[in-house]
Amino acid sequence: MNALQATGFPEAEVRARAREGAARLFPPASSYGHELFGAAAHPPDVADPLDRARLVPPAFMPRRLEKLIELAREPLHGDVDLTSVIGGFTAALPLYVSAFGSTEVASRDLGTAVGRQAARLGIPMVVGENIGPVNGTGRLDARAGRTLLGRIGAYGDALEGEGGGVAVQQSTEDADAEMWNLVYSDVSAQPLIDSGRLAFELKVGQGAKPGLGGMTVVGEEAAHRLEEQYAVERILDEGSGLALRCGTPGTFTREILAHQVRLMRNNYPRAKVWVKLPPSRDVREAAATAWEAGAHAVTVDGAEGGSGWAPTAFLASVGLPLAECLRRLAPRPGDCLLVSGRMWEGTRAAKALAAGADAVGLGRAALLAVDEDGDAGLERLVHALALELRLLVSAMGKYRVGELGPEDLWDPAAAPVPEPVSQDLFAKEPWQTSLGTPTVGT
Repeated sequence: MNALQATGFPEAEVRARAREGAARLFPPASSYGHELFGAAAHPPDVADPLDRARLVPPAFMPRRLEKLIELAREPLHGDVDLTSVIGGFTAALPLYVSAFGSTEVASRDLGTAVGRQAARLGIPMVVGENIGPVNGTGRLDARAGRTLLGRIGAYGDALEGEGGGVAVQQSTEDADAEMWNLVYSDVSAQPLIDSGRLAFELKVGQGAKPGLGGMTVVGEEAAHRLEEQYAVERILDEGSGLALRCGTPGTFTREILAHQVRLMRNNYPRAKVWVKLPPSRDVREAAATAWEAGAHAVTVDGAEGGSGWAPTAFLASVGLPLAECLRRLAPRPGDCLLVSGRMWEGTRAAKALAAGADAVGLGRAALLAVDEDGDAGLERLVHALALELRLLVSAMGKYRVGELGPEDLWDPAAAPVPEPVSQDLFAKEPWQTSLGTPTVGT
């Protein structure tokens, strides 16, 4: 296929990983023994704080000692456990597929190809907004791939094992069309409901265009059909026959959001409840409101997130970067935080997890991977990411991915001056009392 382009995104590297998988994590094997490799040179003025931060292992690793005792051998990166709980779903690793809406890119066979591969990987997938009103529900046309039920069905048919799940996002227009009611009552969704793998995600906002609703470009025939449900503006290239379809952003206050979450818990008791937030200045208050009302997960897009159509002014200048969202958020134990924004490889994912996220979402990267290889591109990309995560978590001396924490991150722009070494550090550690103090050379 190779029909997609991703502006401002490492498209070539994502496609290479979709082709080559984990081999792409290393220099070419043919170069081994013939070239010298060292640390890559990074520009000192990297703008993104998450990219600027470094993962820093400690010298002393008590958890590695615990793992050594458990295994009766030195632990390796293959001993790292990546299994996670994501919004009430079990998952093979802390990864989910972000929402794809009704844009032309996602509406092609790419959306269903992503669903099939995500299901085989055992990772959750979010079905984005406006698919039902724009592409149809699929109830009467054999679950065709572009429809709402078609996309859900493609995922459900490919499920293997116990991991994964589908979260169906709802916008204002979806609510008017009662999309959640349709899914919850449709026979094709019952296997997901029965296995506890269906969620409904309330969309409050999104990364690429916070404060705005969804936007897509449609042809004249679709524009006429959609004018009763959406604002349709003919402001694009003159003579192109294309129009701009705008969804409403929805209106929320703290009380409205809390009431809506409680209503979802009451009306759909067998489905998980997710809330999608934009990178807003009050993101901490909004997330706390959703969790307090009973949301199983809160999803936050950084301003970097979003693969759809958006005004260039918003892409350049509106919304908080993901790193700042993570700095402001304060999830309590048991609160599930999902984040997305330029995720495609293990290093950025590990940094986000160390900064407080429970899982990260693939958006553009997933579409590029299946555009490169519709049968296995996403699977190769994810297998590479999983190996990278195992290597990084092991390097931190930890063996469960959920143990990553802020102590593993260093931001040179915000680093405090180290304090003098305290004499208390030379007191005996607890393990010395039980195991004895090892002597040099043993």
